[in-house]
Amino acid sequence: MAKCVLITGGAGFIGSHVADDLLRTGWRVRVLDSLLPQVHGADGERPSYLQPDIELIRGDVRDATRVAEALTGVDAVVHFAAQVGVGQSMYQIDDYVGANDLGTAVLLQLLIRDPVEKLVVASSMSVYGEGLYRDQDGRDVEQVERAPDAVKRGQFDPRDAAGRALTPVPTPESKRPSLASIYALGKYAQERMCLMVGQAYAMPTVALRFFNVYGTRQALSNPYTGVLAIFASRLLNGNKPVIFEDGEQRRDFVHVTDVARSVRLALAEDEAAGRVFNIGSGRSVSVNDVARQLAATMGRNEFAPEITGKARIGDVRHCFADIGLARQVLGFSPRVEFAAGLEELVEWLAGQRAEDRVDTMRSELEARGLVA
Repeated sequence: MAKCVLITGGAGFIGSHVADDLLRTGWRVRVLDSLLPQVHGADGERPSYLQPDIELIRGDVRDATRVAEALTGVDAVVHFAAQVGVGQSMYQIDDYVGANDLGTAVLLQLLIRDPVEKLVVASSMSVYGEGLYRDQDGRDVEQVERAPDAVKRGQFDPRDAAGRALTPVPTPESKRPSLASIYALGKYAQERMCLMVGQAYAMPTVALRFFNVYGTRQALSNPYTGVLAIFASRLLNGNKPVIFEDGEQRRDFVHVTDVARSVRLALAEDEAAGRVFNIGSGRSVSVNDVARQLAATMGRNEFAPEITGKARIGDVRHCFADIGLARQVLGFSPRVEFAAGLEELVEWLAGQRAEDRVDTMRSELEARGLVA
């Protein structure tokens, strides 16, 4: 009989693509998901994209009874269930700590009683804070923090102690975390708890630090989701994409099908146990370029981005992935080029409707002093 995997949060954007990939490659797939209204809408119905062969259990990961039910007969767990969003985490602290930290604790408490063959936990590039930099003497600089006063003056790029410019370089897993938001803190806690318990109870565990994931099924009406989905929502509604700072901050965008494959590889590779891996494209692109490329692909070039010149508390300037370790150990190599991924996304967008809530998001952050 085929092995069974439980994906917590598996009805969401990334989780559902992981479910598709594992189902296609011979796994039996069960999903536990609360179908959060902010992500799935108010009706709470099973998403139409979730394949019929995927078993869905509706429940909150903090509900030990529902989690225990979902774990029955399971051989592996992929833990995605989490509240997502840097900005929102800074004013809905109880929700984020409850769902992300307590939810993970409930899952692990049950896995102690009945360990699985493999546990894969979704972490995030947000745990790094600022990515790795190099100074003008060629030395790596790990712990970089931007001075709030400098950011307010529009000096967005960090500098060294002597005031000299720093150059962003690919960030490896060896870089020490620098936690700039409640969301980042929670993701780091999730990965550490899982790895710690996995080692203590001889349950092979892998943490995957995802960079900026994009693709079909993103929650377009959620203003705290990925930047591409937010830009798409604006453009679909005839509005300009809103860009914080000057738009020259650099990110690593990785297609969701590449991410799904990385999960499958992590489940299969024995040498991955107990380790953390970056999952990205290995390339960087500015947010300005992302907005321009998306508008061009959608045929909406007339909507030039609105550059706010303001920074959100918890945002970082540059962070993009060094994926050498994932290549070496997992055999992971991204396959979807950014331009091709955008074309697929835009084709999907043609059949979607989105509520543009970006102005609401900005108001919520500004009212709490979370925009500098």
